[in-house]
Amino acid sequence: MYEEIDLNPNRIVHFLNKPAKDFTKKDLINFIVKNDIKMVNFRYIGGDGKLKCLNFIINNIAHLDKILSIGERVDGSSLFPYIDASSSDLYVVPRFRTAFLSPFYSIPSVDILCSFYNNEGFPLASAPENIVLKAHNCLKEQTGMTLEALGELEYYVFSEADSIYPIIPQKGYQSSHPFSKWEFIRIEAMKTISEMGGQIKYGHSEVGNIMVEDEGPIRQYVQHEIEFLPQPLEDAADQIVIAKWVLREIAYKYGLEISFAPKIIVGHAGSGLHIHSRLVKDGVNMIADQHGLNDNGKKLIAGYLSMSKSLSAFGNTVPTSFLRLVPHQEAPTNICWGDRNRSVLVRVPLGWIGVDHMMENANPCETDEPPKVMNNQTVELRSPDGSANVHHLLAGMAVAARKGLESKNSLENAEKLYVDLDVHRTKGKNLDQIPGSCFEAAKALENDRTVYEEYKIFPAGTIDNTIKTLKDFQDDNFSEKLYGKDKELKEEVKKYIHCG
Repeated sequence: MYEEIDLNPNRIVHFLNKPAKDFTKKDLINFIVKNDIKMVNFRYIGGDGKLKCLNFIINNIAHLDKILSIGERVDGSSLFPYIDASSSDLYVVPRFRTAFLSPFYSIPSVDILCSFYNNEGFPLASAPENIVLKAHNCLKEQTGMTLEALGELEYYVFSEADSIYPIIPQKGYQSSHPFSKWEFIRIEAMKTISEMGGQIKYGHSEVGNIMVEDEGPIRQYVQHEIEFLPQPLEDAADQIVIAKWVLREIAYKYGLEISFAPKIIVGHAGSGLHIHSRLVKDGVNMIADQHGLNDNGKKLIAGYLSMSKSLSAFGNTVPTSFLRLVPHQEAPTNICWGDRNRSVLVRVPLGWIGVDHMMENANPCETDEPPKVMNNQTVELRSPDGSANVHHLLAGMAVAARKGLESKNSLENAEKLYVDLDVHRTKGKNLDQIPGSCFEAAKALENDRTVYEEYKIFPAGTIDNTIKTLKDFQDDNFSEKLYGKDKELKEEVKKYIHCG
């Protein structure tokens, strides 16, 4: 029989012959010594949601033991805009289970994700990794269920146009090379992310193919997607941030530019960060059974819908986010949900219910029974985009999930907000709308802040800073103000091309 670590691409896992969740300090020292590793890199998420780095050249065993044991001191006021400079010193301490062999240095190196701690040695209340952990732990304590999530990470690759097998505008979905450009970038990124511990489901080219003929060479913008497997909430957040870093590093190596921005060019497909989720208990998917979505699933959806306006404050963080959230772009505008409908806010995608015969039909000679796997059903929140502060977004989703599960009116509200495929256009006129600007998202967060601050999940300072940042864009009525002003729109899009 195959073992749990067979085919695992993480080299540290294979060397130690144990899963990453069981890594110890002694294990890492052993790997570092036996593999002649020269450098250790601490990586952690700053207040802007981006990955930061601290490099250590290893001096000796005692030095290595020390940094792995006690971490290091960093300037919190430079990493978090809402920490007072007079108390800015923080600790970063490595989480051993996140260690991986660095793919980007000529010096053999091991990278480890870290957590922030305050001057008293307690987890920093405002640290992104701590906020999502608090939100998830609260949900588990209150409901007994784990929230698993996965992201669909969409992005564009910029380059000069390829004259051989030229791309077809807006027709890139799941095309193969050579009709899809820069497939090798995606594949190299998927391989690298998986070697670092990321759990990838698949990758493919996306709809967005754009050709631009300005002055100079014709440019092409080609869209791709990497989708992950369901993971506990805190791991799902980490792997999205890691994946963005990897994609940018690999593209940079080849002299290419990548963007996760919600809009590259107005009128063309934007890039979302759709988040699928499910509730799990004792290895069982708690949102669906053999008949489809159950009451837990409907309550989960009701929770997301009830908090959807304020979730935009974490999932749609730049003005151009709201150029993507417009009708007829397979992006949501109405607060509703439905089955397999890509214009609703929360979609229930096709599951694998009652279709166990497919393998046998496709392979008449097959005699083995299909493996027993957890029900694959998820629900998909379709509003977030690549500008999202991922840890805050997933923490907010955990808060919304708990609210949906605890509210007495959730099933009733879910019933009211369900939209059938055939009646969506007519019923949509009576539905509430998601925010149309950062300013509106900030106002929604103001209205809901007590829910996020309950159980001390989101610190007040984090909410205050998020509201201020969004309001400072002064983008109320953004789309209306710039309607028909192509030059101004292009300038706004360019401002946020490397958000997230």
